[in-house]
Amino acid sequence: MTLEATHASAAPLAADIAHAGGLRRNYLNLPELIAQSIGLVGVSGGIGVLIPAVYTTAGNGTWLAYVFAIVALLFSSWSISIFARDSASPGALYSYVSKGIGPIWGAICGWSLLIAYAVAASGILQGTISTFLVLGREIGLLGSAVPVSVTLGLTVVTAFAAWYITFRDIRLSTRFTLLVELATLLLIAVVVIGTIALGAHPVDHAQISLEGVKPTQLQLGMVLAFFSFTGFESATVLGAEAKDPFRAIPRAVLISVLGPAIFFVIGAYGLVSAFQGQTPSLDHVDGPLAVLAHRLGIGWIGILIDVGVSLSFFAAFFSSINAAARIVYTFGRQGLLHKATGRAHEANATPHVAVALVALLSLAVALVFTSHGTAVLDSYGYLSSIATYGWLLAYLLVAIGAPLYLRRQGKLKAVHVVLSVVAVVLLAIPLVGSIYPVPDGVYAWLPYVFLVLLGVGLLWFIVLRTRYPGRLRELEEELLTK
Repeated sequence: MTLEATHASAAPLAADIAHAGGLRRNYLNLPELIAQSIGLVGVSGGIGVLIPAVYTTAGNGTWLAYVFAIVALLFSSWSISIFARDSASPGALYSYVSKGIGPIWGAICGWSLLIAYAVAASGILQGTISTFLVLGREIGLLGSAVPVSVTLGLTVVTAFAAWYITFRDIRLSTRFTLLVELATLLLIAVVVIGTIALGAHPVDHAQISLEGVKPTQLQLGMVLAFFSFTGFESATVLGAEAKDPFRAIPRAVLISVLGPAIFFVIGAYGLVSAFQGQTPSLDHVDGPLAVLAHRLGIGWIGILIDVGVSLSFFAAFFSSINAAARIVYTFGRQGLLHKATGRAHEANATPHVAVALVALLSLAVALVFTSHGTAVLDSYGYLSSIATYGWLLAYLLVAIGAPLYLRRQGKLKAVHVVLSVVAVVLLAIPLVGSIYPVPDGVYAWLPYVFLVLLGVGLLWFIVLRTRYPGRLRELEEELLTK
């Protein structure tokens, strides 16, 4: 290849990078976009960890709690797709709400989403460490009592590895996620479907008849089932890097609900059925999928599944860093945060400053929790709950903004209003269910923690509006016309 040919082939890529403000355009295809969302959802990890948690509250209604959550999220995905067909920005839902309701509400949505992604990164890091420790005990590398120093060291190594992947290349992280999820979900499907088909009672009448299930239990179960899907929209933050984003992003969002939905519903039915009347019960079993694999006489698959679940959590961790970093990157480029956060690496075309900031924040929070003696699964639960409030608020604002955006375009129909109202009502169910009846212990305080974090962002926005009114007016015009 001649020197001139080399420059000719490199020119389009350089132009793409410059045009996107440092992020590569036309870089990610549909499967890689899906991998970002599926990675943050963490399907295989969720089946092994979250389904037993949903069972704790919903019992035999676990599968139905997932169905309700799926319906709510399908309506929510419609609202997101309305904007995704016309807008491709690393600001994602932040930009959407700005176009639908207005820049102030957009800022609220953007900050809420940043809380969701960033706090979730800290929580998922703790969840990742928990699965690594369980795997270490299962294969005999660790004993029943793990020194705090080992947990802290493993946390540092895991955070550094996630930072490197997200710093190096977005395609590296999405392809790693896709490989891990597909391989692990295949093994999980073999175990769960095998258990249903070969079990003594493949038709579980207790689940079908919702034996012993009360409406309040379903409501609480739906909260956790909803959390199983949070992050399904995160492909939208890759709008500037996607190929054919106006078609690919809406498809990725929809597939990221429907694909996990199938696995979660079948997984919920199969796991609850398999442990029906068993001691210990599903919510008290470590590694339920590995237990089922041993029952089928394929224990080696159980170990592979546990490896996959651990890697699934790890993929969810760096997927959340990817998402949070691109929100920070957008804020930095728009002058809402320090301009350094809006820089992209010259060679890797990743928002390297924002990536490092989010990774360090996640690591610091995890180390503080562990150093103060909080169990890794407890801190995972606390942080994930706070993140869920951020997602719920963002989804609600997008659902409200969709019909307003369509009205501005002259495309609004009565059916759009109905779809939006249904989405808002369905999204309100897990929101209300998470605060009433008042949860026990620390969980009762978590909504207030979220409100404080949200208030900090609003206060910063007010300060900027007071000190730099001209820049904020430019930003508002940019968001409404982009």
